[in-house]
Amino acid sequence: METMAKRDYYEVLGLARGASSDEIKKSFRNRARQLHPDNKESGDEAAFKELAEAYEVLSDEQKKASYDRYGHEGVKGSTRDFDNVDFSSFQGFGMEDIIDALFGGGMRGGFSSGGGGRSGPRQGAHLRYDLDLEFLDSVFGLEKKITVKRLEDCTTCEGSGATPGSNLSTCNTCQGQGQVKQLVNMLFMQSYQIIACPDCSGSGKKIEKPCKDCKGAGQTRKSREFDVKVPAGVKDGDRLKLQGAGDKGPRGGVYGDLFVVLNVKDHPEFVRDGFTIHVKQPISFSMAALGAEILVPTVEGAKVLKVPAGTQSSSQLVMRDLGVPHLNNPSRRGDHVVHVVVETPTKLSGEERKLLEQLAEIRHEKLKVSAPVPDKTETASAKDASSHSEHKEEHKKDSSTSTSNSSKKKKSQEKDSEPAEAEDKGILDKIVDVFRHKD
Repeated sequence: METMAKRDYYEVLGLARGASSDEIKKSFRNRARQLHPDNKESGDEAAFKELAEAYEVLSDEQKKASYDRYGHEGVKGSTRDFDNVDFSSFQGFGMEDIIDALFGGGMRGGFSSGGGGRSGPRQGAHLRYDLDLEFLDSVFGLEKKITVKRLEDCTTCEGSGATPGSNLSTCNTCQGQGQVKQLVNMLFMQSYQIIACPDCSGSGKKIEKPCKDCKGAGQTRKSREFDVKVPAGVKDGDRLKLQGAGDKGPRGGVYGDLFVVLNVKDHPEFVRDGFTIHVKQPISFSMAALGAEILVPTVEGAKVLKVPAGTQSSSQLVMRDLGVPHLNNPSRRGDHVVHVVVETPTKLSGEERKLLEQLAEIRHEKLKVSAPVPDKTETASAKDASSHSEHKEEHKKDSSTSTSNSSKKKKSQEKDSEPAEAEDKGILDKIVDVFRHKD
């Protein structure tokens, strides 16, 4: 009935279930400063004791897991009795000193838990393995065997740590409990905390003759092979979890997990951005001007890409659904973006130069220009009004004459247009043949 009356530990700390260890520590520190009896404005000794008990459970991973599953009944008897602690003796001491006295410096790293969690079986340590992947393997995935050295129970002593046939006696220090109560003295107060027995390392048994193979540790490190399935679409830095592939826990504890960290190598041509792949593709200017079909490298090999006529350098042409598959949904894929670079030839043959000069002439492009003539209007003297009038009359006469000449020239140009177009087409064909991209 007593446990049913207790408030939820997450509620005491003002947190939601699933809060991280950092959030638990931060919330406890802030509330402890407010509720400590030494705080004249908001101190509350009963609330502080409740807060300390909640933190003791939620800051310990094993106790937290048991509490999350079974509630207060899951941690019954594993917490200290804070009701017997006289917090008035802490007056005048800093918060860090108080935390050290209560939790053995847990806020500074390494929480010393009370209760019975220490002596029983514990989960083994988690391990890390770095796996190097080729770029295309990260795109399409693969299966790979890896070898990991992990702790396992010694086969000679079957994890006991004692030489086969030798006797195991009950530890006199802890009387087989695997735990001892440690007295913590701090000036005006004394507090107890439960720790693993230093003589038997929490096993509750004393080894008379240690095993020669494991030197009494009960475990040895062995090489094991594991199959790793790398899914399509993974990226550099992703982690894969192999449950139960880590170290074996001591005294019959379960195995920890193995985390495989993926290191994806760079590709000489492709650049990945999310699920999109980018590639640079050079083309000749005849291909850019007239359009062409070219072979472009993709993650699935060379694919045909149609280059539209008039394509400019730095244009981006998109090849749909040829990028990286979406993780856990390989039916969806990103795109393959081709960055077009129009190449200008650096060396020309005589024939090539001649054809280009002819093209420039047809397109009325000047390859050379004259220097601009200096403006002398500022130094010229102004002309009188009568001279200006005479020029107007002359201009009218010249205008009528030029109109007549223009009509004649227009008729002449219409007659010559058809041969000129035929000549232009012939030169362009020659240029395309000369500068056509050689496969």
